[in-house]
Amino acid sequence: MSNTDLDNAVELMQARIGQTSEPTDWFEMTQDRINKFADATLDQQWIHVDPERAKKGPFGAPIAHGQLTMSIMSFLPGGSGIGLPALEGMKMGINYGWNKVRFMSPVAVGDKIRTVGKLLSVEAKGPMLEAVNELTVEIEGQDKPACVAQSVLRIVF
Repeated sequence: MSNTDLDNAVELMQARIGQTSEPTDWFEMTQDRINKFADATLDQQWIHVDPERAKKGPFGAPIAHGQLTMSIMSFLPGGSGIGLPALEGMKMGINYGWNKVRFMSPVAVGDKIRTVGKLLSVEAKGPMLEAVNELTVEIEGQDKPACVAQSVLRIVF
């Protein structure tokens, strides 16, 4: 990617700072998905994987791991790229980390969630772009979000 192309990409992204994306499609959280995540991460806590016990627990139902919610929020189907435009010559995006993550409401089995993105910043980092995107996971029918996180993405050309 030439410096001119990088500058154009930075300019395009900077024009989107502060804009909220279209939300993704609603996505149902299932017990099967939670169980598979528990198996993959070795986190078998009963509030996630024991539906009968979880019904009597603090949330009244089994809930998704916060890390599960965070892991899928960038990949839910539909929406408009959670705030990031398509960039000419982009080869891949790399998860560079998280600046801030808060799990504000549990996601129970059967809840439907979706993600909305808002681009906070972008800058050139050598031959890459670094974008900070605020991702909010909404729960259908609830005012309080499940999660709000600042994702740091490196975009490689």
